[in-house]
Amino acid sequence: MAVLVTGGAGYIGSHMVLALVDAGHEEVVVLDDLSTGYDWALPPEVRLVVGDVADQALVTETILRHQIDAVAHFAAKIVVPESVADPLGYYLANTVKTRALIETAARTNVRHFIFSSTAAVYGEPEVVPVPETLATNPINPYGRSKLMSEWMLADAAAAHGFTYGVLRYFNVAGADPRGRSGQSMPAATHLIKVATQAALGQRTHLDVYGTDYPTRDGSCLRDYIQVSDLADAHMVVLDHLRGGGASLTLNCGYGRGYSVLEVVEVVKRISGRDFEVRLSPRRPGDPAQIIAGAERIRNELGWTPKHDDLDAIVAQALAWEDALVKRNRR
Repeated sequence: MAVLVTGGAGYIGSHMVLALVDAGHEEVVVLDDLSTGYDWALPPEVRLVVGDVADQALVTETILRHQIDAVAHFAAKIVVPESVADPLGYYLANTVKTRALIETAARTNVRHFIFSSTAAVYGEPEVVPVPETLATNPINPYGRSKLMSEWMLADAAAAHGFTYGVLRYFNVAGADPRGRSGQSMPAATHLIKVATQAALGQRTHLDVYGTDYPTRDGSCLRDYIQVSDLADAHMVVLDHLRGGGASLTLNCGYGRGYSVLEVVEVVKRISGRDFEVRLSPRRPGDPAQIIAGAERIRNELGWTPKHDDLDAIVAQALAWEDALVKRNRR
């Protein structure tokens, strides 16, 4: 049995690859166009195929050659304000190309499909923490593009007889505790990434977008999940599907939130460095607060987070950012 990881040279995908390799019983194949990923992030034993998930001839050849039985699909565009400015680009990358990948997987008899989705499908939730049973109501093109893909996946699975797992992420942060991978895009928009860059002098300041939200300090409230814990969540879903389990949709988070301003203070404290924080207007498409109701993955699949500690997550991100600086100086 072999797993195809799309977007496997990127931030979250590379941690899934590490989790598969660490498990010691997988042939792992990565498909990535390297637009936001890095080939050096992959272990040497992993096969990298450079290409587009919508290239059906390439994907077909890859699946058949390596006898792929499961696809873990991470390749996507993920920046909410960018999706508002470029909705068609997001529907192309996240919906149209995912449709092509699902079709190819169905035609080549792939048995299991794990889809990287988002809490953005909930929009402005009326219930916090957010359960999986809450009605979806995305408020930006990013969330809509992902929700459309969820619908396609469910319909295709019913028609073609494969099983799937949809994992709805909240905010992903941190880095591999062993220092093998992390968020490597210089222009990434993840809060902890940007804050660590500011702490290390790579940015002149940090913008906080919106201080008038109905939260405890006026800034957005988010549930931050450590990236290796998230990869482990995918592993338990893969084991569940391969063991004959039914298709399912799960939230991935810790069930509690931190505000943007609280995260900034943690980064300053852990780094021991101050940096300028500019209070800016709200960005389009940002919900005020979203926190995961993640009891189902814990109770039904036995997922147990190992890195649920914001201080440790920030320390990992700082260490990774420092390693990137040294790498780029070589």
